[in-house]
Amino acid sequence: MIIDGQESVTVAVRGAIASTLDPRLREVMDALVQHLHAFIRDVRPTEAEFEHGLGFLAAIGRACTDTHNEAVLFSDAIGASTLVCLLNNGQDGATETAAALLGPFWRDNSPATPDGGSIVRSATPGAPLFARGSVRGPDGAPVAGARVDVWQASPAGMYENQDPAQSDMNLRGRFATDAEGQFRFTSVRPAGYPVPTHGPVGDMLRAQQRHPYRPAHLHFLIHKPGFKTLVTQVFVDDDEHLESDVVFGVTRALVGGFERHDGPAPGGGAGEWFSLDYSFTLEPGEARLPRPPIA
Repeated sequence: MIIDGQESVTVAVRGAIASTLDPRLREVMDALVQHLHAFIRDVRPTEAEFEHGLGFLAAIGRACTDTHNEAVLFSDAIGASTLVCLLNNGQDGATETAAALLGPFWRDNSPATPDGGSIVRSATPGAPLFARGSVRGPDGAPVAGARVDVWQASPAGMYENQDPAQSDMNLRGRFATDAEGQFRFTSVRPAGYPVPTHGPVGDMLRAQQRHPYRPAHLHFLIHKPGFKTLVTQVFVDDDEHLESDVVFGVTRALVGGFERHDGPAPGGGAGEWFSLDYSFTLEPGEARLPRPPIA
């Protein structure tokens, strides 16, 4: 099709992709072209702005490494990851444990850890945390033998793959639920932290005058054949950034009760320590593991 003006560009592109054999790919690409072209007509970018935008996307690709995924971070920081998550899981959290974004730091090779074991694998400051989770199906029956991945940032604000001072796999562990659908572990109370700002996403946040902080949280991935894999987070209930999470990941159902204690701790010792009890509900579906964003 010969282009007669800006109005005919969209028609030409839609016509060119109309013969795509995969019906879902055809549907997605057709919608993308229509919305993208409408966006361009709406904001009317200058050529310099358009070049700057393409450069921003290219910079996101260059910033991705085996230990850092800038593309996931960008998706998180504009709310796209949370939107996709809520559209695909648990009726917006109405009936099952609300899902949450995977984030850019999950690794698919966390060490198997015995029930009640510690995920602290190198010297890590912070108040001790004793956590217990309960995994149930939609009918309330316990789900035994589920794989549960747990990971968190250190109280210093970094995941272990970001921090050479931490041992490999520090604050990561993989558990299996018992006959009652429960699992337990010990760790340190998580702290909030800033997302990486050394790349183009950091430039975007600064231009938008946004802070880079995530509220303190624990990550969970629960996998069992016959159920949809649940990826979620549980947030510390008194964190100052619950209302302004940089990646828009906090839903009300995911704010946990981190109870403070003073005195003898379950694992020995005394002083300040915390406990967390949280119940997870799975929904029927495909037990599919996501693609790890980092090695």
